[in-house]
This record gives sequence, structure tokens and C-alpha cells, in this order.
Amino acid sequence: MNMRACGRTITITLLTALGSLSPLTGGAQQAAHPVERPAGAATIQISGDVPHPVTLSAADIQAMPRHTIRASEHGQPESSYDGVALSDVLARAGIAFGPALRGPALATYVMCSAADGYRVVFTLAELDSAFSDRPAFLVDRKDGQPLDAHSGPFRIVIPGDARPARWIRQVTAIAVVRPPDRP
Repeated sequence: MNMRACGRTITITLLTALGSLSPLTGGAQQAAHPVERPAGAATIQISGDVPHPVTLSAADIQAMPRHTIRASEHGQPESSYDGVALSDVLARAGIAFGPALRGPALATYVMCSAADGYRVVFTLAELDSAFSDRPAFLVDRKDGQPLDAHSGPFRIVIPGDARPARWIRQVTAIAVVRPPDRP
């Protein structure tokens, strides 16, 4: 085997061992199913421009005030979702809503990130019941059952959205971003 072929074999073997290449196709591997985490290991990080960054466990989410909502996505029959208001999750990190949400704080946005890199953005105002009657929820159950590995352990559901493109699955992190003060 010449040096070039030997180097390619080593690279393919190393990348295959790391799980990023298939030895048969030489291309990127796609996981057939998302990696399942043990139920107790599910967490979500709230960070960014927050007074108190926090990592919430599934038990922390379960202990918060719960809501049951009904909604449907992509023409499917309506389902029942159980979870917490996204504003309540942000309040755990010290974000203020209601009368305290005014002025420059109205330019603040919330970026929710999924395990696969998908991200969606909300403004704080659209998550505040004083501004909007279409709340967003961080859910962990659908039709009385824990979310499946494809959707969970946490998912954002917004019953009032005409298109469920912001119904982000496998939420792992929520970052609050305050734009810099104007010049």
C-alpha cells in the first residue's frame, strides 16, 4: 500500500470510529434515530443576558405551574400537550415580564436551540401575556405520554401559530439576547 492510500485508510478508519463517516459509502452518516437520553438526564440551559443563568432538569420543569393545551400541526388531528409557559421558564432565570417589560427591553429576543442545531427566535413581548394572547409553551408530554425521542424531551409549542415552524423539537438551550444600547 502506498503512503497516499495508507493515509486515506487511516483517515477513514479514524473518522468511522468517531462516527462521522460510513466506511461503505465514504459519506456522512445520518443517525436513524436521535440519541435517547435517560429520563433523569434531560436538562435545558437558560443563559445569555439573564440575571441568573440556570440549567433546569426534567424534575424542575415538572414542578413548575403546568398547562394543558390543545393544538395541531401539519394537518394532523388535534393533540393535547402538557408543559409550562415559556415565560415561566425564563422567569426562573430572572427575566421580568408584565409592567417591567418596557423601553429597551422590548428589543430583547429569545433564541431556542435544538439538539440538531435548529433554532427559532421570539421577542420577549410575544412571550408576555401582557402583550400577546398567544403564549408559547415548553412541553414534555403529548396525549398524556412523554414526548418520543424524535420530539423530546422538550419541545416548544405555540398553539396560535398558523405554521408550526417554530414548534422546535429536542430543545436543549434557551439564550436571551439584549441588543447593545443605541449609539
